[in-house]
Amino acid sequence: MTFYLVDDDSSVLRVLENIIEEFDLGDVVGMAKDSEKALVQIPSLKPSIVVVDMLMPNMDGCALVKALKDGLPDTRFVMLSQVSSKNIISKAYDCGVEFFISKPVNQIEIRNVLGNIKEKLEMERTFKMIEGMFNKGEKQTSSKMPDQLSDQVKKIKMIFSKLGIMGEKGGEDLIQICSYMLENNLKTFDFKVRDICDELCDNPKAMEQRLRRAINRGLINLANLGIEDYMNENFIRFSSTLYDFENVKAEMDFIRGKRESGGKISVRKFIDNLILMVLEAS
Repeated sequence: MTFYLVDDDSSVLRVLENIIEEFDLGDVVGMAKDSEKALVQIPSLKPSIVVVDMLMPNMDGCALVKALKDGLPDTRFVMLSQVSSKNIISKAYDCGVEFFISKPVNQIEIRNVLGNIKEKLEMERTFKMIEGMFNKGEKQTSSKMPDQLSDQVKKIKMIFSKLGIMGEKGGEDLIQICSYMLENNLKTFDFKVRDICDELCDNPKAMEQRLRRAINRGLINLANLGIEDYMNENFIRFSSTLYDFENVKAEMDFIRGKRESGGKISVRKFIDNLILMVLEAS
């Protein structure tokens, strides 16, 4: 969290700086004793919070806030004033400040006010980050995809239908991941699966677990299909592409009771092979 302080009284600037540092509220990135200097420095520094005195020569605090506010939508302004009449306070809030504090400066009040604004800003940033990830994830699977990507997603859904995992929650996650990778021309060997989940979901661990369950369900369904019809077209196609045949065979033996454990899966390899299969068919 960064602060910029504006007051024509040097002692007030020192007191404010000391409070911010003592209570570990953030870093003071700049100070000015007049609005003209602040008007030049603040836009480039983009501080999180600006503390500004109301009554200053040439340009008062309200004029400074109005001049800066539109260009700094993420910056919050706090007004100080020796005069605290209703008109002054009303004027301060009308020009867009977050809080009005009467002078003389009170350490506890400054700490509480700046601390509250800091917490509010941090919460807003967290919500924006989560919302951004959610919207990005939604964007990847929206109906407004390019035609080529839309066709590729249809192929993935057809494959999942044949594997019997179209209704799995993890199947939806797989479609979202593959859409994201296809749209951005990515390969899983460039990333860890967790990194991709982290990009698309606010709970990547849960997403990974859903992926594993869906892929494992596909393995079980494929193994049962092989037991019923070893020459089935889907069994032949997927048992040696999306999965390793040795693991499909191990799962078949497990179902028959010939093994104590079934076949193993690799989320990364499954996604790689799935994308390769879709690209080859495009």
